[in-house]
Amino acid sequence: MSRTADFARKTQEVDIVGSISLDGTGQSKLDTGVGFLDHMLSTLAKHARFDLDLTARGDLGVDDHHTAEDCGIAIGGAIDEALADRTGITRFGFAYAPLDEALCRAVVDLSGRGWAEVGIPFTRETIGDLATENIQHFLVSMAVEARMALHVDLIRGENNHHMAEAAFKAVALALRSAVSVTGGDVPSTKGTLR
Repeated sequence: MSRTADFARKTQEVDIVGSISLDGTGQSKLDTGVGFLDHMLSTLAKHARFDLDLTARGDLGVDDHHTAEDCGIAIGGAIDEALADRTGITRFGFAYAPLDEALCRAVVDLSGRGWAEVGIPFTRETIGDLATENIQHFLVSMAVEARMALHVDLIRGENNHHMAEAAFKAVALALRSAVSVTGGDVPSTKGTLR
């Protein structure tokens, strides 16, 4: 069973192409034009053990919003496609991840319904060239398109870079667990996750 997907998303604001393998080694090749977003996507791929290639050309002359949002939409849709009917997956995953003083918790349910609650109280408006509000927006967009419930909570932290990276590590680890194949049936009393 190959759990991969190629994706492309083209609008008047962005042009994104890429691929994902849920059963990879954590390799990534990324070029969004937004350095800190590339760093977070690399973190996601590495710790989820997903292979992720993504190139995005967005309207960065406006700002980073459309690029971050549409990368979340594209990656989330690719995760959903790669999971197919979700037969055999663990479905649920949770993880805590630290980065120095920052500690974050992420909980995932690959339920077939998109929802996200993200609580990271950043104290800066930007980290590098990425608006901190677009970190949450990326995670919400990814969760909705992947049709997963995602809860991300910062437990403690002071350095905004550390807070963001701890969040992406926790999400990655929770996803790694949730996408793991552990059985042969659909993990739902309904008999479907569609």
